[in-house]
Amino acid sequence: MFPVRDDAPRSTTPYINYTLVFFNVAVFLFTYLLPAREQNDFILQFGLLPSNVSAFFHGEPRISWIAACLPFLTSMFLHASWLHLGGNMMALWIFGDNIEDYLGHFKYLLFYLLSGIGADVLHVLLNQHSFLPTVGASGAIAGVMGAFFLLFPTARVLTILPIGIFFIWLPAWVVLGYWFVSQFLCGAVTSLQHNQNVGGVAFWAHVGGFIAGATMVKLWPPRVQRYSFIDQ
Repeated sequence: MFPVRDDAPRSTTPYINYTLVFFNVAVFLFTYLLPAREQNDFILQFGLLPSNVSAFFHGEPRISWIAACLPFLTSMFLHASWLHLGGNMMALWIFGDNIEDYLGHFKYLLFYLLSGIGADVLHVLLNQHSFLPTVGASGAIAGVMGAFFLLFPTARVLTILPIGIFFIWLPAWVVLGYWFVSQFLCGAVTSLQHNQNVGGVAFWAHVGGFIAGATMVKLWPPRVQRYSFIDQ
């Protein structure tokens, strides 16, 4: 299922969501225009390498805390391909505006970044010896989707179904619930294969981000509503 848009209303302009989309696209264009060798070096430096994190926490001096920890932030603004970027930005565009409207601008930015970090933490814990860099905003966006799942379960999502390629309106809990279950099952399958150095999708990062977002949005208060008054 591929979501296209939702019908959940909002009352504010999602400036942070627009900025996140712009920044992700700008960073991708920058890396895309680099020569192949420099592009690989850039990804290795700013992508998240679980093996580096493990080495740092095991006290290996060759890995600094910056090399181990900074990619928890920088990796979520890198993407491997146009398709990777497009799919992520589409999901962020659809669901992010409502979560920003609910939380407020600053809290939404913090929520987004913490969701991405939560996603990366679970990925690293389950792939501690992987030498493959992990990139993408998927974990942070999964947090946005987890929040949307809890806050707007009955909102309708216009969805493309691959069977026959047709559009259908479905409840958000169906679309996002299906997505979460599929990511969990795919993550379980990849874990059973016991090969941490084969490229692919970081399913556990998606699961971690979804859980982190769903948890935080229930613990954090919504933004303060501002009303207009008429003096008399």
